[in-house]
Amino acid sequence: MTGEGAAARDAQLMQRALREGRKGRPSPNPHVGALVARGDEVIAVGHHARCGGPHAEVVALSRAGERARGATLYVTFEPCNHQGRTGPCTEAIIASGIERIVIGCPDPAPHVAGSARKLARAGIEVVMGVEREPAEALIADFRRFIVDRRPYITLKAAVTLDGKLATRAGDSKWITSERARKEAHRLRAQSDAVMVGIGTVLADDPELTVRMVRGKDPLRVVLDGSLRTPPKSKLARGAAAVPTLIFHGAGISDRKRRALERLGLTLVQVPTDRRGRLRLSRVLHELAKRDVVRLLVEGGAQLHGALLDAGLADRAAVFVAPRILGDADAPSLAAGKARRRMDQALDLEAVETRRLGPDLLITGDIRRT
Repeated sequence: MTGEGAAARDAQLMQRALREGRKGRPSPNPHVGALVARGDEVIAVGHHARCGGPHAEVVALSRAGERARGATLYVTFEPCNHQGRTGPCTEAIIASGIERIVIGCPDPAPHVAGSARKLARAGIEVVMGVEREPAEALIADFRRFIVDRRPYITLKAAVTLDGKLATRAGDSKWITSERARKEAHRLRAQSDAVMVGIGTVLADDPELTVRMVRGKDPLRVVLDGSLRTPPKSKLARGAAAVPTLIFHGAGISDRKRRALERLGLTLVQVPTDRRGRLRLSRVLHELAKRDVVRLLVEGGAQLHGALLDAGLADRAAVFVAPRILGDADAPSLAAGKARRRMDQALDLEAVETRRLGPDLLITGDIRRT
Protein backbone atom coordinates (compact mmCIF):
# COMPACT_ATOMS: atom_id res chain seq x y z
CA MET A 1 0.00 0.00 0.00
CA THR A 2 1.24 3.51 -0.82
CA GLY A 3 2.11 5.96 1.93
CA GLU A 4 -1.00 7.96 1.13
CA GLY A 5 -3.17 4.85 1.29
CA ALA A 6 -1.64 3.76 4.60
CA ALA A 7 -2.22 7.21 6.07
CA ALA A 8 -5.87 7.12 4.98
CA ARG A 9 -6.30 3.70 6.57
CA ASP A 10 -4.68 4.89 9.79
CA ALA A 11 -7.06 7.85 9.93
CA GLN A 12 -10.09 5.65 9.29
CA LEU A 13 -9.17 3.14 11.99
CA MET A 14 -8.34 5.91 14.46
CA GLN A 15 -11.82 7.32 13.87
CA ARG A 16 -13.22 3.91 14.84
CA ALA A 17 -11.08 3.97 18.01
CA LEU A 18 -12.37 7.47 18.80
CA ARG A 19 -15.97 6.27 18.59
CA GLU A 20 -15.11 3.45 20.96
CA GLY A 21 -13.40 5.90 23.30
CA ARG A 22 -16.58 7.90 23.87
CA LYS A 23 -18.01 4.97 25.82
CA GLY A 24 -17.62 4.37 29.53
CA ARG A 25 -17.40 6.64 32.57
CA PRO A 26 -13.68 6.58 33.47
CA SER A 27 -13.43 9.85 35.43
CA PRO A 28 -11.10 11.09 36.80
CA ASN A 29 -9.20 9.30 34.03
CA PRO A 30 -9.60 10.32 30.37
CA HIS A 31 -11.84 8.73 27.77
CA VAL A 32 -9.67 6.43 25.64
CA GLY A 33 -10.46 4.02 22.82
CA ALA A 34 -8.25 1.40 21.19
CA LEU A 35 -8.37 -1.27 18.53
CA VAL A 36 -6.09 -3.98 17.18
CA ALA A 37 -6.00 -4.38 13.40
CA ARG A 38 -4.14 -6.28 10.74
CA GLY A 39 -4.37 -4.28 7.55
CA ASP A 40 -8.02 -3.31 7.14
CA GLU A 41 -9.24 -6.11 9.40
CA VAL A 42 -10.27 -5.04 12.91
CA ILE A 43 -9.38 -7.85 15.29
CA ALA A 44 -10.55 -6.35 18.61
CA VAL A 45 -11.67 -3.07 20.17
CA GLY A 46 -11.68 -1.73 23.71
CA HIS A 47 -12.31 1.37 25.81
CA HIS A 48 -11.52 2.54 29.32
CA ALA A 49 -14.83 1.84 31.05
CA ARG A 50 -14.15 2.99 34.62
CA CYS A 51 -11.43 4.31 36.88
CA GLY A 52 -9.46 1.42 38.32
CA GLY A 53 -10.44 -0.89 35.47
CA PRO A 54 -8.16 -1.98 32.63
CA HIS A 55 -7.11 0.71 30.17
CA ALA A 56 -8.43 0.71 26.62
CA GLU A 57 -5.32 -0.75 24.99
CA VAL A 58 -5.13 -3.58 27.53
CA VAL A 59 -8.79 -4.43 26.90
CA ALA A 60 -8.25 -4.52 23.13
CA LEU A 61 -5.05 -6.56 23.43
CA SER A 62 -6.69 -9.05 25.81
CA ARG A 63 -9.56 -9.56 23.39
CA ALA A 64 -7.15 -9.99 20.49
CA GLY A 65 -5.01 -12.56 22.32
CA GLU A 66 -2.34 -14.18 20.13
CA ARG A 67 -3.77 -12.45 17.06
CA ALA A 68 -2.20 -9.22 18.35
CA ARG A 69 1.27 -10.54 17.51
CA GLY A 70 2.54 -8.69 14.44
CA ALA A 71 -0.57 -6.48 14.26
CA THR A 72 -1.09 -2.71 14.67
CA LEU A 73 -2.53 -1.12 17.81
CA TYR A 74 -4.52 2.09 17.42
CA VAL A 75 -5.04 4.08 20.61
CA THR A 76 -6.51 7.56 20.94
CA PHE A 77 -4.27 8.58 23.86
CA GLU A 78 -0.60 8.00 24.64
CA PRO A 79 -0.24 4.76 26.64
CA CYS A 80 0.69 5.14 30.28
CA ASN A 81 4.23 4.35 31.37
CA HIS A 82 3.77 4.11 35.13
CA GLN A 83 2.37 1.88 37.85
CA GLY A 84 -0.92 3.31 39.07
CA ARG A 85 -4.23 1.62 39.79
CA THR A 86 -3.21 -0.66 36.92
CA GLY A 87 0.18 -1.65 35.50
CA PRO A 88 2.05 0.28 32.78
CA CYS A 89 0.33 -0.15 29.42
CA THR A 90 3.69 0.13 27.66
CA GLU A 91 4.75 -3.20 29.17
CA ALA A 92 1.51 -4.90 28.14
CA ILE A 93 1.95 -3.59 24.59
CA ILE A 94 5.53 -4.85 24.35
CA ALA A 95 4.54 -8.25 25.75
CA SER A 96 1.67 -8.59 23.25
CA GLY A 97 3.97 -8.74 20.23
CA ILE A 98 2.41 -5.67 18.60
CA GLU A 99 4.53 -4.58 15.63
CA ARG A 100 3.23 -1.04 15.20
CA ILE A 101 1.33 1.49 17.33
CA VAL A 102 -0.62 4.51 16.07
CA ILE A 103 -1.40 7.15 18.73
CA GLY A 104 -3.95 9.97 18.52
CA CYS A 105 -2.53 12.51 20.98
CA PRO A 106 0.11 12.71 23.71
CA ASP A 107 -0.59 12.71 27.43
CA PRO A 108 -0.62 16.38 28.57
CA ALA A 109 1.17 15.49 31.81
CA PRO A 110 2.41 11.90 31.92
CA HIS A 111 3.33 10.48 35.32
CA VAL A 112 6.40 8.93 33.69
CA ALA A 113 7.39 10.39 30.31
CA GLY A 114 8.95 8.38 27.53
CA SER A 115 6.19 6.00 26.41
CA ALA A 116 6.98 6.42 22.72
CA ARG A 117 10.73 6.04 23.28
CA LYS A 118 10.23 2.91 25.37
CA LEU A 119 8.03 1.32 22.71
CA ALA A 120 10.44 2.29 19.92
CA ARG A 121 13.40 0.83 21.82
CA ALA A 122 11.44 -2.42 22.02
CA GLY A 123 11.32 -2.49 18.20
CA ILE A 124 7.76 -1.22 17.80
CA GLU A 125 7.08 1.36 15.09
CA VAL A 126 5.44 4.40 16.69
CA VAL A 127 3.25 6.86 14.78
CA MET A 128 2.05 9.87 16.82
CA GLY A 129 -0.64 12.45 16.01
CA VAL A 130 -3.06 10.61 13.73
CA GLU A 131 -6.46 12.37 13.96
CA ARG A 132 -4.89 14.49 16.67
CA GLU A 133 -7.56 17.21 16.75
CA PRO A 134 -10.52 14.91 17.53
CA ALA A 135 -8.29 12.89 19.86
CA GLU A 136 -7.48 16.10 21.78
CA ALA A 137 -11.20 16.94 21.85
CA LEU A 138 -11.94 13.55 23.41
CA ILE A 139 -9.69 14.39 26.39
CA ALA A 140 -10.44 18.14 26.61
CA ASP A 141 -11.99 17.68 30.05
CA PHE A 142 -9.05 15.64 31.33
CA ARG A 143 -6.56 18.17 29.93
CA ARG A 144 -8.34 21.03 31.72
CA PHE A 145 -8.29 19.05 34.98
CA ILE A 146 -4.61 18.07 34.71
CA VAL A 147 -3.20 21.36 33.41
CA ASP A 148 -5.37 23.90 35.28
CA ARG A 149 -6.41 21.79 38.29
CA ARG A 150 -10.06 22.63 37.86
CA PRO A 151 -13.07 20.85 36.35
CA TYR A 152 -14.06 21.14 32.73
CA ILE A 153 -17.26 23.21 32.84
CA THR A 154 -20.31 22.80 30.63
CA LEU A 155 -23.08 25.36 30.93
CA LYS A 156 -26.48 23.71 30.44
CA ALA A 157 -29.72 25.62 29.97
CA ALA A 158 -33.19 25.25 28.52
CA VAL A 159 -34.47 28.49 26.95
CA THR A 160 -37.29 29.88 24.86
CA LEU A 161 -36.66 31.35 21.41
CA ASP A 162 -36.14 34.72 23.07
CA GLY A 163 -33.53 33.23 25.39
CA LYS A 164 -35.55 33.09 28.60
CA LEU A 165 -34.85 30.55 31.38
CA ALA A 166 -38.15 31.07 33.19
CA THR A 167 -40.97 33.52 33.71
CA ARG A 168 -40.34 36.59 35.86
CA ALA A 169 -42.08 34.65 38.68
CA GLY A 170 -39.51 31.86 38.34
CA ASP A 171 -41.69 29.23 36.62
CA SER A 172 -39.67 27.04 34.24
CA LYS A 173 -41.61 23.75 34.19
CA TRP A 174 -41.43 22.90 31.49
CA ILE A 175 -39.79 24.95 28.75
CA THR A 176 -38.73 21.95 26.67
CA SER A 177 -40.27 18.61 25.73
CA GLU A 178 -39.84 15.32 27.56
CA ARG A 179 -37.39 14.13 24.92
CA ALA A 180 -35.15 17.14 25.53
CA ARG A 181 -35.38 16.68 29.28
CA LYS A 182 -34.34 13.07 28.88
CA GLU A 183 -31.21 14.22 27.06
CA ALA A 184 -30.53 16.67 29.89
CA HIS A 185 -30.59 13.76 32.32
CA ARG A 186 -28.11 11.96 30.06
CA LEU A 187 -25.77 14.95 30.42
CA ARG A 188 -26.06 14.63 34.19
CA ALA A 189 -25.23 10.93 34.02
CA GLN A 190 -22.07 11.75 32.05
CA SER A 191 -20.92 14.34 34.62
CA ASP A 192 -19.04 13.97 37.90
CA ALA A 193 -20.96 16.83 39.48
CA VAL A 194 -23.89 19.13 38.73
CA MET A 195 -23.87 22.65 40.13
CA VAL A 196 -26.53 25.33 40.65
CA GLY A 197 -26.79 28.62 42.51
CA ILE A 198 -29.03 29.19 45.49
CA GLY A 199 -31.48 31.13 43.31
CA THR A 200 -32.22 27.97 41.33
CA VAL A 201 -32.68 25.98 44.54
CA LEU A 202 -35.17 28.49 45.92
CA ALA A 203 -37.08 28.92 42.63
CA ASP A 204 -37.20 25.32 41.36
CA ASP A 205 -36.49 23.04 44.34
CA PRO A 206 -34.58 20.67 42.01
CA GLU A 207 -33.45 17.12 42.78
CA LEU A 208 -30.48 17.21 40.37
CA THR A 209 -30.51 13.41 40.10
CA VAL A 210 -30.51 11.08 37.08
CA ARG A 211 -34.05 9.80 36.59
CA MET A 212 -35.06 9.63 32.93
CA VAL A 213 -32.08 7.50 31.80
CA ARG A 214 -29.93 4.84 33.42
CA GLY A 215 -26.85 6.20 35.11
CA LYS A 216 -25.12 7.22 38.29
CA ASP A 217 -26.19 10.35 40.14
CA PRO A 218 -23.50 13.04 40.06
CA LEU A 219 -22.28 14.90 43.11
CA ARG A 220 -24.76 17.74 43.70
CA VAL A 221 -23.21 21.15 44.33
CA VAL A 222 -24.87 24.38 45.47
CA LEU A 223 -23.32 27.84 45.68
CA ASP A 224 -25.08 29.39 48.67
CA GLY A 225 -23.15 32.29 50.18
CA SER A 226 -25.54 32.92 53.08
CA LEU A 227 -26.60 29.29 53.53
CA ARG A 228 -30.24 29.79 52.62
CA THR A 229 -30.83 26.22 51.39
CA PRO A 230 -34.11 25.13 53.05
CA PRO A 231 -33.86 22.00 55.23
CA LYS A 232 -37.12 20.86 53.62
CA SER A 233 -35.78 21.21 50.06
CA LYS A 234 -35.42 18.11 47.90
CA LEU A 235 -31.64 18.55 47.91
CA ALA A 236 -31.50 18.56 51.71
CA ARG A 237 -33.99 15.74 52.21
CA GLY A 238 -32.15 13.56 49.68
CA ALA A 239 -28.62 14.28 50.90
CA ALA A 240 -28.36 11.04 52.86
CA ALA A 241 -28.76 9.09 49.59
CA VAL A 242 -27.02 11.38 47.08
CA PRO A 243 -23.81 13.22 48.09
CA THR A 244 -24.53 16.95 48.21
CA LEU A 245 -22.00 19.74 48.75
CA ILE A 246 -22.84 23.33 49.66
CA PHE A 247 -20.28 26.12 49.36
CA HIS A 248 -20.94 29.12 51.58
CA GLY A 249 -19.25 32.23 52.93
CA ALA A 250 -18.21 33.31 56.42
CA GLY A 251 -20.48 34.40 59.25
CA ILE A 252 -22.89 31.46 59.22
CA SER A 253 -24.42 30.57 62.57
CA ASP A 254 -23.61 27.19 64.09
CA ARG A 255 -27.33 26.48 64.42
CA LYS A 256 -27.92 26.92 60.70
CA ARG A 257 -24.89 24.79 59.83
CA ARG A 258 -25.86 21.97 62.18
CA ALA A 259 -29.42 21.86 60.86
CA LEU A 260 -28.14 21.09 57.37
CA GLU A 261 -25.24 18.85 58.39
CA ARG A 262 -27.61 16.63 60.35
CA LEU A 263 -29.40 15.92 57.07
CA GLY A 264 -26.18 14.65 55.49
CA LEU A 265 -25.14 17.77 53.57
CA THR A 266 -21.43 18.58 53.37
CA LEU A 267 -20.70 22.27 53.97
CA VAL A 268 -17.52 23.98 52.77
CA GLN A 269 -16.63 27.59 53.54
CA VAL A 270 -14.78 29.51 50.82
CA PRO A 271 -13.64 33.15 50.62
CA THR A 272 -15.79 35.83 49.02
CA ASP A 273 -14.85 38.73 46.75
CA ARG A 274 -15.42 42.44 47.40
CA ARG A 275 -19.03 42.11 46.25
CA GLY A 276 -19.67 39.30 48.70
CA ARG A 277 -19.80 36.58 46.04
CA LEU A 278 -18.11 33.23 46.53
CA ARG A 279 -14.75 33.03 44.81
CA LEU A 280 -15.34 30.67 41.92
CA SER A 281 -11.64 29.81 41.63
CA ARG A 282 -11.68 28.42 45.18
CA VAL A 283 -14.91 26.52 44.56
CA LEU A 284 -13.42 24.88 41.47
CA HIS A 285 -10.19 24.09 43.31
CA GLU A 286 -12.16 22.33 46.04
CA LEU A 287 -14.09 20.34 43.44
CA ALA A 288 -10.87 19.30 41.70
CA LYS A 289 -9.56 18.04 45.06
CA ARG A 290 -12.60 15.76 45.07
CA ASP A 291 -11.73 14.41 41.58
CA VAL A 292 -14.50 16.32 39.81
CA VAL A 293 -13.34 16.44 36.19
CA ARG A 294 -16.64 17.02 34.38
CA LEU A 295 -18.87 19.70 35.92
CA LEU A 296 -22.34 20.43 34.54
CA VAL A 297 -23.65 23.86 35.56
CA GLU A 298 -27.43 24.12 35.35
CA GLY A 299 -27.79 27.75 36.34
CA GLY A 300 -29.21 30.10 37.01
CA ALA A 301 -28.52 33.23 35.03
CA GLN A 302 -26.25 34.81 37.66
CA LEU A 303 -24.01 31.76 37.93
CA HIS A 304 -23.83 31.30 34.16
CA GLY A 305 -22.92 34.97 33.77
CA ALA A 306 -20.26 34.86 36.49
CA LEU A 307 -18.56 31.84 34.91
CA LEU A 308 -18.62 33.41 31.46
CA ASP A 309 -17.27 36.72 32.77
CA ALA A 310 -14.43 34.90 34.55
CA GLY A 311 -13.52 32.93 31.43
CA LEU A 312 -14.15 29.66 33.26
CA ALA A 313 -16.87 28.11 31.09
CA ASP A 314 -15.52 25.61 28.56
CA ARG A 315 -18.61 24.40 26.75
CA ALA A 316 -22.31 25.15 26.34
CA ALA A 317 -25.27 22.82 25.90
CA VAL A 318 -28.40 24.87 25.27
CA PHE A 319 -31.83 23.37 24.65
CA VAL A 320 -33.98 25.78 22.63
CA ALA A 321 -37.76 25.38 22.60
CA PRO A 322 -40.02 26.85 19.90
CA ARG A 323 -41.77 29.13 22.38
CA ILE A 324 -41.68 32.88 22.92
CA LEU A 325 -42.15 34.35 26.38
CA GLY A 326 -41.97 37.97 25.25
CA ASP A 327 -41.14 39.40 28.69
CA ALA A 328 -38.15 41.69 28.94
CA ASP A 329 -37.94 41.17 32.70
CA ALA A 330 -37.86 37.36 32.60
CA PRO A 331 -34.38 35.91 33.36
CA SER A 332 -32.17 35.16 30.37
CA LEU A 333 -29.54 32.46 29.87
CA ALA A 334 -26.75 34.50 31.45
CA ALA A 335 -26.73 37.68 33.50
CA GLY A 336 -23.13 38.76 32.98
CA LYS A 337 -21.32 41.98 32.25
CA ALA A 338 -22.48 44.37 29.52
CA ARG A 339 -21.11 43.78 26.04
CA ARG A 340 -21.84 46.79 23.87
CA ARG A 341 -20.66 45.41 20.52
CA MET A 342 -21.41 42.13 18.79
CA ASP A 343 -17.70 41.48 18.29
CA GLN A 344 -17.52 41.18 22.09
CA ALA A 345 -19.93 38.24 22.06
CA LEU A 346 -18.61 34.83 23.07
CA ASP A 347 -18.68 32.53 20.07
CA LEU A 348 -19.09 28.76 20.06
CA GLU A 349 -16.75 26.55 18.07
CA ALA A 350 -17.20 22.97 16.85
CA VAL A 351 -20.94 23.60 16.99
CA GLU A 352 -23.36 20.69 16.73
CA THR A 353 -27.14 20.87 16.47
CA ARG A 354 -29.56 18.04 17.25
CA ARG A 355 -33.32 17.87 16.88
CA LEU A 356 -35.08 16.49 19.97
CA GLY A 357 -38.78 16.41 19.22
CA PRO A 358 -39.85 20.04 18.75
CA ASP A 359 -36.67 21.34 20.43
CA LEU A 360 -33.07 21.91 19.36
CA LEU A 361 -29.94 21.10 21.34
CA ILE A 362 -27.03 23.35 20.41
CA THR A 363 -23.63 22.37 21.78
CA GLY A 364 -20.20 23.85 21.24
CA ASP A 365 -16.92 24.88 22.79
CA ILE A 366 -16.80 28.44 24.14
CA ARG A 367 -14.04 30.27 22.33
CA ARG A 368 -11.55 32.12 24.49
CA THR A 369 -11.33 35.83 23.65
